[in-house]
Amino acid sequence: MRPPETDRRTPVVVLAGFAGPAAAGVDHAAAALCDGVPGTVVVRHDLGQLHEGIVHRTVRGATYETSDVLELAHGCVSCTLRIDLLPLLRTLAARDSVERIVLALDPAFEAEAVCHAIEHVVVEGILGRVDGPAARDVRIEAVLTVLDADAWLADATGEETMAERGLARADDERTVAQVAVGQVEFADAVIGVGPVAPDATVERGKLGAVLARLVPDAPVDWADDPRALTAARVEALLARVPAGSRRGRVFDAHAPLLRGQPPLTSDYGVSLLEFAASRPFHPGRLHEALDVLFDGVVTARGRMWLATQPDEVTWLESAGGGLRVGGAGRWLAAMSEDELAQADPDRRAMAALRWDERFGDRDISLVVLVHDADPNEIREALHWALVEDEELRLVERAPERVAQWEDPFGDWHADPCADASGALPIEDVKSPRGEAK
Repeated sequence: MRPPETDRRTPVVVLAGFAGPAAAGVDHAAAALCDGVPGTVVVRHDLGQLHEGIVHRTVRGATYETSDVLELAHGCVSCTLRIDLLPLLRTLAARDSVERIVLALDPAFEAEAVCHAIEHVVVEGILGRVDGPAARDVRIEAVLTVLDADAWLADATGEETMAERGLARADDERTVAQVAVGQVEFADAVIGVGPVAPDATVERGKLGAVLARLVPDAPVDWADDPRALTAARVEALLARVPAGSRRGRVFDAHAPLLRGQPPLTSDYGVSLLEFAASRPFHPGRLHEALDVLFDGVVTARGRMWLATQPDEVTWLESAGGGLRVGGAGRWLAAMSEDELAQADPDRRAMAALRWDERFGDRDISLVVLVHDADPNEIREALHWALVEDEELRLVERAPERVAQWEDPFGDWHADPCADASGALPIEDVKSPRGEAK
């Protein structure tokens, strides 16, 4: 939603984009906004030498530009956020000359993690400012993602890691697909850069169909060349962002999986598959079935009920050849009265509509965005992974026996990863190439 008229926090526009033409598009859009809109300041952190513990930071206004080299002891993205970017936002917001901040993100940054950090990570020691998150002084006006119209779909469905692409440290296990999909999925508006070749109309149509289902509410602009991104053009696109767009909000695992009004029909072979079940997955069979999410699928995400983990909500998200599974809290049916009292009222209300006398709110709800696969084969594979009737009776009457089943997902919840990125506590359970880890 748009901020109220009384919100005097400095607006922030987040520009995200992958390497190549998309990164050039980010640079051109940022420069255009800086030169064409008075009071705009552009902040960029170049993470190209992060593996050496060095980050190059540039702050540019209409009449000045400063460049600094930061030495980060831990050499990580979270450190860059916590140590430099967040304090810098609060400092810039305090200046009367700064009316808007543009964050031109390095390809290794994920806009969702940045926005979460702005909202939640406490910044201390700013002279004359009360300790608190940067969101005390700034608000996200919009997240705009620039994509390479020729390469994005291949990136979003591939297996290459960020490290293999040379965009991250060797110990960064994120795939190019996870970052590429995440950048678009979190966007309030999208710019596709690149001319349409005479023989590429079908590919461009498929890309448009994917975007219509991945970010149905986001306005999309197409530019043949990054240099065509003038301030007027970017401003016009931002003005088309719907009032109810997320604008940096990070939704939890219990938010609706289908936001906006995406087409539910097939177009250029692209379609959305919804899979719902009121019985749990058998963890062993699910582990085998997940291979169907690696080929011909852009992304899959949703909540799962595992027979061996009756108290825990399991979250799944995939992009291209990368898959992550992890914890997303407890089912309402497994909570104490005190925990229930603290649970989100909207979640409780939705759960009440489908409450089961035996299993409460436990269920499975997944959404799969298919671009080159048979949705029926995916549905059949996931249905095969569900427990059968006799197994379901064990789930209800002998959970201690079910707990002894082999569970490839049994370790993720023991030591969840908690960092400043704001991501769900997730662990890779398969490598990008589908090999068990």
